[in-house]
Amino acid sequence: MAALVLGVRRTLALGARAFLTVAPKASASGVSQKFIHTKQWSGSQRSSLLVSNQTTDLKRFYSGGPPLSLELIRDRVLLVLKLFDKINPEKLTVDSHFINDLGLDSLDHVEIIMAIEDEFGFEIPDGDAEKLARPADIIRYVADREDIYE
Repeated sequence: MAALVLGVRRTLALGARAFLTVAPKASASGVSQKFIHTKQWSGSQRSSLLVSNQTTDLKRFYSGGPPLSLELIRDRVLLVLKLFDKINPEKLTVDSHFINDLGLDSLDHVEIIMAIEDEFGFEIPDGDAEKLARPADIIRYVADREDIYE
């Protein structure tokens, strides 16, 4: 993991260096001076950034999502399942069994679990994934994991 973070940092640093060498050339190529913002960094570096003359406030947004409810979880799970290409949306209900009712195999079940993991942003262990045979089971599992009880 540390090697991955280090690689990303190096890539970003190389990209920043490339931008710092290209952006000053834009000012020499006839771009109007009111669209160029120059900032003095700590040290002797100077960089020019192309910006508009509008002022904007910088805000930090955290990755908190909307509060979940059982209805929202049910809608999101059913949407993911309806978008799965091997499931007929007309046959899909909350109590449909993936293998018996919808005709899916074990590989399709794994793909569904991966899609649910992507939708809700957490990993489902293999031992728990084997028990999730119906959309109702997935809804109950996600609600239990997110501490939603109604």
